Amino acid sequence: MLLAIDVGNTNFTCGIFDGETLVTTFRLTTKEKRTSDEYGFLFCGMVENRGINKERITDVIIASVVPDVMHSLGNAVRKYFDCKPIIVGAGTKSGIRIAIPNPREIGADRVVDAVAGYELYGGPVLVIDFGTATTYDLVTAEGDFIAGVTSPGIAISANALWNEAAKLPEIEIKKPESILAKETISSMQAGLVYGTIGQTEYIVKKMIEESGFSDVKVVATGGLGRIIANETDCISEYDPMLTMKGLYLLYRRNRGQGKP
Repeated sequence: MLLAIDVGNTNFTCGIFDGETLVTTFRLTTKEKRTSDEYGFLFCGMVENRGINKERITDVIIASVVPDVMHSLGNAVRKYFDCKPIIVGAGTKSGIRIAIPNPREIGADRVVDAVAGYELYGGPVLVIDFGTATTYDLVTAEGDFIAGVTSPGIAISANALWNEAAKLPEIEIKKPESILAKETISSMQAGLVYGTIGQTEYIVKKMIEESGFSDVKVVATGGLGRIIANETDCISEYDPMLTMKGLYLLYRRNRGQGKP
């Protein structure tokens, strides 16, 4: 079985594959100061809690945008799952070409999403990940990653509102009944949700316009992506497991690096 780990700025998102089937997922809060034994305890506990003997995990693949956790996390995988993890990065066979001046600037999570978007939905494809940051990545019909846009995520914008404005409360991020808000909480929700919808539609429109790709498929993922995808016609597909699927596809291309 394969343990796939996506290390984000806010959470670790993890999935377990039995062959091609994603059988379960779980999340951990990202904390930079954990030892390899703490990671081992947490991951083994989560795996066993899902009714899976940890000995059945024979391979691990990791995509991370948090470098400071990788030493302890890699050691945990070696100690507790007895395998060398595949780390998504330079040298990883991806099936797409990062056609920008400095390919190393592109985060591993974006490469994973681009691979999944291209392999599963074809190209040209525009992949939007509504994560800690909201990212828009464009892959051509030939599999070339040619452009990316990065903006503050919905949660970052929300945190800025209630942390920087003394009278604004912490709120649930959801679409209000109407954009014609009449009190503070719904007015904040309207600004966050409809503001993100507007941003999404405009960025998608401009990326398609400037690329000249009129037949682009727009695929969204990320925890808060469903809220936005349900409210705009500019998104063709919402796939909450896109990153997990991308990690599996990368594992399949690179499995020779894993445990024999």
